[in-house]
Amino acid sequence: MTTWTTFDGDVALIVDDVPENLALLSDALSEAGYTVLVATDGLSALERLKMVVPDIILLDAVMPGIDGFETCRRIKQMDEVRHVPVMFMTGLTETEHVVKGFEAGGLDYVTKPIEPAEVLARVATHIRNAQIMSQARHAIDAVSHAAISLKPDGGPLWQTRQAAEWMEKYFPGAQATSQKLPPVVADWLAQAVSAVAPSALVIHEGRGSLHLTLSRRQRELLLLLEEKNELPPPTLAQYQLTPREMEVLTWVAKGKTNRDIAEILGMSPRTVNKHLEHIFVKLGVETRASAAALVAGSSARLPTE
Repeated sequence: MTTWTTFDGDVALIVDDVPENLALLSDALSEAGYTVLVATDGLSALERLKMVVPDIILLDAVMPGIDGFETCRRIKQMDEVRHVPVMFMTGLTETEHVVKGFEAGGLDYVTKPIEPAEVLARVATHIRNAQIMSQARHAIDAVSHAAISLKPDGGPLWQTRQAAEWMEKYFPGAQATSQKLPPVVADWLAQAVSAVAPSALVIHEGRGSLHLTLSRRQRELLLLLEEKNELPPPTLAQYQLTPREMEVLTWVAKGKTNRDIAEILGMSPRTVNKHLEHIFVKLGVETRASAAALVAGSSARLPTE
């Protein structure tokens, strides 16, 4: 079991192989009140992220070993830290490198030489926005909504805790990730996006089923999940009614009055009423209508006239 290290205040992880850059940024962030962690290459950064979840990652694009782009891609595959904003720092200014950084999962891009004041302003903004998003996700989780937010192309953007649990339950080992949905869900979604009124996708597992529906608002796509239990109907045997009580209940369900039942079964209306009192207690109901409804929803085979 992983033991996560926690700190007071916001935490920034700087990943750079140049000591001068580490010192410059570390001093600026420390003076601004941040807790600063450092790594000198991508692999050591990934190892550190197995023990701590920072509030932001400042990542050099050009490093020995795996470069910053590959490091960022691997970060976005780690469940606990994929939500952390990554800001690239590099001397590479060509458009292709900027695009590559965003495609890898980066949120921002600053060029060297680093201007500490500019970096501090960007860091504060990204942490604030990330915290707002985190609070929104936690609010959704708190009311037990199960939802997966989708990108315009249909890929998963983020999911609530309940959605993750149900996806794992109904698609073991293939729950939604930052890259893809389970194939059966992706295939259904491809058709649902273009349909005027898409039908729900229903996945059965044992006596339960997972219902997936698509919610759209302009370009925003949200996959809503609902689990339904499909339990067998109750049986009257569980209420332990006597044979005589079963007979009385049978005629009650057929709409007969106490006087009618008394004549049919050859007993007094007072006795019928006494049986009904016992029946109501055993069934946990208070009226004839409730008792009749329970019979109607039961799988018991009642005697016929």
